[in-house]
Amino acid sequence: MKTVLQAFMASIILHILYLLSTIGIGYIKTIYYTPDMQGEVYLLQNEVAFGTVISPYVYLISLLGVFIVCASIITSYKKIKRRDL
Repeated sequence: MKTVLQAFMASIILHILYLLSTIGIGYIKTIYYTPDMQGEVYLLQNEVAFGTVISPYVYLISLLGVFIVCASIITSYKKIKRRDL
């Protein structure tokens, strides 16, 4: 049960880090963006929206996949550590 909780927490943490990094990269790109001023420019947009348009099922499948990978890494590490002792 401890391995399941550890794998679940690792999966959640990795997903949160991924989402925060994509938002941060988008924010930095928005701050330092300078448009090309070729031709006539009438109106520049001054509002920015952050986010993605992905089905919630994709996040659940991704969470499950990362959970399985983390669980396998944790169990492999425990087996190797037990063998070394």
